Amino acid sequence: MTKRAANSNPVSLRLLLIGLIALLVVLQIRLWFSEDGYREVVRLEDEVAVQQHQNQQLAERNARLEAEVEDLKSGFSAVEERARADLGMVEDDESFFLFAPEAAASQ
Repeated sequence: MTKRAANSNPVSLRLLLIGLIALLVVLQIRLWFSEDGYREVVRLEDEVAVQQHQNQQLAERNARLEAEVEDLKSGFSAVEERARADLGMVEDDESFFLFAPEAAASQ
């Protein structure tokens, strides 16, 4: 009886070891070759990096726009500067001269 117990023990351990190795192989194949495996993780990490870069650019743009809004709210000079640049504003005591290029003047 002790011989049978001793003989069956290595066989069951061997089967357990084979089963665990097979399970490990199946899990590794799933990790490396499935749709939601390691390649998907790398792709998602790349997407996150791109999105973080875009978020940084948008945050910088928002900061510039906030500064411009505060500047427009705080003083008349910013509004005047914007009106002169965008709308061509000229005050009553100023003269506006527009110089055309020589090539356009000779035509």
